Amino acid sequence: MNKATPTTTMSITCREFTFASPEGLALFCREFAPAAPRGTVLCLPGLTDNSRAFAALARRLADRYRVLTPDFRGRGRSQWDEDPGGYRAGVYYQDMLQLIGEHTSGRVALIGTSLGGMVSILLASQVPECIACVVLNDVGPEVAPAGLQRLAGYVGLEPAAASWSEAAARLQALHGAAFADFTGEDWLASAQNACREDASGRIVADYDPQIGAAFRARLNEPIDLWPFWAVLGDMPVLLLQAGLSDILTAATAERMLAVKPDLERITVPGRGHAPTLGEPLVTAALDTFLARHLA
Repeated sequence: MNKATPTTTMSITCREFTFASPEGLALFCREFAPAAPRGTVLCLPGLTDNSRAFAALARRLADRYRVLTPDFRGRGRSQWDEDPGGYRAGVYYQDMLQLIGEHTSGRVALIGTSLGGMVSILLASQVPECIACVVLNDVGPEVAPAGLQRLAGYVGLEPAAASWSEAAARLQALHGAAFADFTGEDWLASAQNACREDASGRIVADYDPQIGAAFRARLNEPIDLWPFWAVLGDMPVLLLQAGLSDILTAATAERMLAVKPDLERITVPGRGHAPTLGEPLVTAALDTFLARHLA
C-alpha cells in the first residue's frame, strides 16, 4: 500500500492511499477525517466521475465523520483495466468490498451518485452487516432509456480541449439544462473535477475512454436491480431525486417506495442528473439522515 504524508487542516486530517482490487489493480482513495469521527461515510461516484466530485461534501462532513472517496477503476488516479469487461457495476462492487474490508471498521454509510448508487444497492443487499444506511443520488434499480441514450452519445467520445475555459464551455453546452443555476466559476470547477491535463497540455476527460465503449456494448442489456432492492428489508435509505432527471423516473421512484415503504424520498426541484449534494435542501436532509443512522 502506498500512502502519502497526511495533511491537517482545521483539525481535519486528509490523506491519500491505494488499495488493490481482487485481481491486483491499484485503486486510489482519499480520506478526510476529524480527530474523533462518529463513523465512516463512503462516497461512490457516477459513471464518468472520480473522487474529486465529492471533495466539497467530504470536507463539509469531515468535521463529524471519516469520509472515504475512492476512484473506481479506470477513473482519476486508479489504474485502468486492460479488459473493458471489467467496467461494470458487479466488478466495482467487488472492488468496494476490498476497500470496506481493509480500511473500515464498524458499519459504514454509503452515498452513491448514479452508477455509485447502483453499487450501493448491491453492497447494501449483499453485505448488510457492513452497511449502516444508504443515500442514493438520483438513481434506482433501473435506468430510464432516455438517460442511457444521452450517456451513450458522449461517454468516451469527448474531444480534447485546448484550455480549461474551453473544457468548461463544453460541459456547460452538454449539461447546462440540468444545472441552469451554475455560474461560469461553477462550470470551471466542474471541468477541473472531471478533466485532467495530458502530457501535451490538452484538457481531456479523466477516465479511460474504453468505459464508453463498454457502456455502449451493453446498452441493450436491461439494468435490473429490483431483486436486490427487494431484499433490503429495513435498511435505511434516503433517495434524492432530481426534478428534471432523465435517469430516475417518477414511476421508478414510486415503485421503489411501493417495494420499500420506509424509503425516505426528497425531490430536488429544477435540477437534472444528478444533484451536486451541495443544494441546501440536500445538505439538510443528508445531515439529518446521517445523524440518525450513523453512530
